[in-house]
Amino acid sequence: MSTVFSSLKRGSRAARPTVYGSGQGWQQALPQLTAPYKPTPWLPNAHWQLLFFDGIRKRSLRFDYDRHDVLTMSDGGQTALAWSGYDLPADMPTIVLLHTITGSADSMREMVRDLRQYTGWRVVLCLRRGHGELPLPVAKINILGCTDDLHQQLQVIQQHFPQSPLYAIGSSAGSGLLVRYLGEHGAQAVFKAAFAYCPGYNTDEAFGKAHKFYSRLMAKKLIRRFVQPHRLRLTHLATLNALTKARDLASFHAHSYELAGFASYADFNQASNPMQVFANIHTPLLVLNAEDDPVCKIENLYPYLPLIEQMPNVLVVTTAKGSHCAYYEGWSARSWAHRLMANYFLWIARGAE
Repeated sequence: MSTVFSSLKRGSRAARPTVYGSGQGWQQALPQLTAPYKPTPWLPNAHWQLLFFDGIRKRSLRFDYDRHDVLTMSDGGQTALAWSGYDLPADMPTIVLLHTITGSADSMREMVRDLRQYTGWRVVLCLRRGHGELPLPVAKINILGCTDDLHQQLQVIQQHFPQSPLYAIGSSAGSGLLVRYLGEHGAQAVFKAAFAYCPGYNTDEAFGKAHKFYSRLMAKKLIRRFVQPHRLRLTHLATLNALTKARDLASFHAHSYELAGFASYADFNQASNPMQVFANIHTPLLVLNAEDDPVCKIENLYPYLPLIEQMPNVLVVTTAKGSHCAYYEGWSARSWAHRLMANYFLWIARGAE
């Protein structure tokens, strides 16, 4: 049975999180789950939070990575690793970060900075094909991420730091890649613990439920970043015209299967949808969603609550406010969610000692 920490009205500005799952000791170990989340007063709703996150904080934050490594995948495609804390002791834990649907080293700086400050650990961002400034030697981009590429990236990370325990965070679309990896690898997954941040759950349905404004905005961004710069390399795709004309996320996703290297949407969905393998997760996993998220709607979660209630290694936390990957608190607008991620990993690490 789910445990609910909420003595305040769910629609109020400050309400305690709701916690779903059967795991024992998680809530008591994380005080944030028993206290109200109070959004930044001058960011009064989901849209203001998202505007500040995407339009101001991402563009104004100054943070430098220690090192960038470009990796060549087995088929000749290129991904990359962006490191912070590379020179820390070899046995220091490493947080592996999987970015958003159009993410880059620049767009993920705030989370990397906060995790470094809160944990003192090493952080490495796994950049997917076509993201940031990466070239596209092989004409293939999976907007949901590719577990084969992630597996190869993790092998490189472990070669650099074989003594370092690994933890993982997937942000938005990156959470789908994380869950897909965890489910595919089951008990063989390399992470001590994982955190899925603002996931959309079933990718076959979630894109069609996103707020129309953000859905159209994201479709334009996807076309601008992944289709237009590589149009001459993608002329062999029968779906190229449909991709170029996509007016919302659902349409772009439905026609992106060839771009991801699949012959049909059914094959693409079977190989990429995280919920196909969710029940096979063995790694401790904390999931966070906001009930006012306009991009990954909270109703995406509800069909999976009965399954989650039966999985002792999975806990889902929802909050009345938080928007999409924003979760700002206090007058200085720092992320409540980043603090929760750090506290969760530190608690897991203490238990492993």
